[in-house]
Amino acid sequence: MSIFNRFKKGTKESQAETKESAKIDKVIEKAKELKAEKVQKKEKTAIAEKKAEPEEKKSEEKKIEKRTPLSKKKNISGILIRPLITEKATNLGQFNQYVFAVALRANKIQVAQAVESRYGVKPIKVNIIRNSGRAVRYGRSIGRTKDTKKAVVILPAGKIIKIHEGA
Repeated sequence: MSIFNRFKKGTKESQAETKESAKIDKVIEKAKELKAEKVQKKEKTAIAEKKAEPEEKKSEEKKIEKRTPLSKKKNISGILIRPLITEKATNLGQFNQYVFAVALRANKIQVAQAVESRYGVKPIKVNIIRNSGRAVRYGRSIGRTKDTKKAVVILPAGKIIKIHEGA
């Protein structure tokens, strides 16, 4: 019989439901209005703060950010693993070229920044060589050596890094 209940008009239950839904709608509208007012107040205060700051301070802050050294800006730890001291690498030292073992994830820019922060010399050029590991056998077991990455760093004329002193 519930099908026929919806055709009855003026029942007390339906009138109470419509009153409650009207109250809920009014509350929702008020909440939206209050939220809109808060957003407008925040926008007004933000605009007022921007107008209050002089442009000179902004330009000074930008200059200060540009002057900070690269070691503070970038995370360059773990890029340079060790200098490679081989016969060929020591011979390259005559031409202001130094060889380093670097992390596999490192790129040329990161290597240049790491050399500049650690040794205080900005390189002219960085060449990177990636060697994939080779398959090896130890008795019955078959394994693989690690992948490696080397960087050949070329420095400007007259600049040196003291790496190969004992070699």
